[in-house]
Amino acid sequence: MTDAVRKQSAEAAKLNEDCALVAALLGGTKAMRAAGKKYLPQWPGEDSESYDLRLAVATLFPAYARTIDVLSAKPFSKPVTLGEDVPERLKPWLQNVDLSGRDLHSFLSEITQEAMGYGFAGILVDFPKAGNLVTKADEEAAGVRPYFVQVHVQNVLGWLPKNATSLDGLTQLRLLESVSEPNGDFDTKEIEQVRVLGRGTWQTWRQSETGSKKEWTLHEEGVTSLKIIPFVPVYGKRLGYMQATPPLLELAHSNVEHWQSKSDQQNILHVARVPILFAKMLGEGGITVGAGSAVKSESPEGDLKFVEHNGKSIEAGRLSILDLEDRMRQAGAELLVIKPGNVTESQTLADNEQGACALQKIAQNIQDAANQALQFMAEWVGEKEGGHIKLHTDFGAESLAATSAEQLLKAQLAGAISLETLFGEFKRRNIISMDIDWEAEQERILSSSPHLMGA
Repeated sequence: MTDAVRKQSAEAAKLNEDCALVAALLGGTKAMRAAGKKYLPQWPGEDSESYDLRLAVATLFPAYARTIDVLSAKPFSKPVTLGEDVPERLKPWLQNVDLSGRDLHSFLSEITQEAMGYGFAGILVDFPKAGNLVTKADEEAAGVRPYFVQVHVQNVLGWLPKNATSLDGLTQLRLLESVSEPNGDFDTKEIEQVRVLGRGTWQTWRQSETGSKKEWTLHEEGVTSLKIIPFVPVYGKRLGYMQATPPLLELAHSNVEHWQSKSDQQNILHVARVPILFAKMLGEGGITVGAGSAVKSESPEGDLKFVEHNGKSIEAGRLSILDLEDRMRQAGAELLVIKPGNVTESQTLADNEQGACALQKIAQNIQDAANQALQFMAEWVGEKEGGHIKLHTDFGAESLAATSAEQLLKAQLAGAISLETLFGEFKRRNIISMDIDWEAEQERILSSSPHLMGA
């Protein structure tokens, strides 16, 4: 009996240290509101009722989630290609690679999204319990075969050795799972359990009650035909074996800054939109304010007027938010920028991998992980080779300016920004000469292509 089996190790905790932030951002406005003061502080002097109202109307600009979605989709804009060396026996299994309806393309797409967002994901190549099946022929006849399991980083509890390398591999891996079991005739219940994998062994542990005490006890155990742990780590930004961090972590922090700044901006706009009536020396009686009434003062110094905000701080806040949004767009675009020294995408791929953009390297890591998972799948059924797959990596940009310029152009065509703003942003990125004046250029556009001004 032990509770240590459920305890998260220091190494796993470090792997998970940014998960709460990422989960809140990917969860959208609802999750950010639920996080409350963790990401939206209550300012000194702000009463709880005012804070609760401010939190209730705050909305998230989903920069992090959208960037993860867009970038993760690029390697899957074309179907995953199976190599000729993938065994024929494995190919039909890849149409339902996880036994829940996802094919290899969809499975790897979601693994990539998770690795990009959280920095780490895992693929466990599992095999159903054989039960009364004795031979491989029995397994084939029953349709029993290996399948992929997507492992979320938050379900990784620990591993041994703690300083493992990809060459040595793991001798133990602990994973947190949720198992659905029948609960009466018309319902099910979720049971938390810990799976402990060893080289050629497996165990499941569940919490049981002994009197008034709850303890973790061994539930099931068995052996496997594989003398390795068929787990493949998938990295967003690899720091080492079983060590990673989200590749866009700084964007995540900037998105939280935007959440806070936007809340402040909403609050000051609410205050500024309500003018304050100021009355001076109008006497002791009450006054009536309206289109059909008049206010009279017996004193020559009497005054009645509305006091309104001059708007300077509102404009400063607006510009600050727009600047932050621009920086967030650039942070995402940086993953598509090819390193200096390679002029074109085709030249980059022909020269060396070091010249690839960061997203291409991540795609290559996903591809390598998939190949390793295929190898484990093959070994489960006695095949010598699992073969190889190929992801689409024909993307990238010559510069950050070119990448962000493409995004701005799409925004203008969609009507999100004006043509003048697009012109100014192109100048700021040195795509258009700083000597060219907008008014003069506008005249040229009108004279050459008048229809463009209505775009």
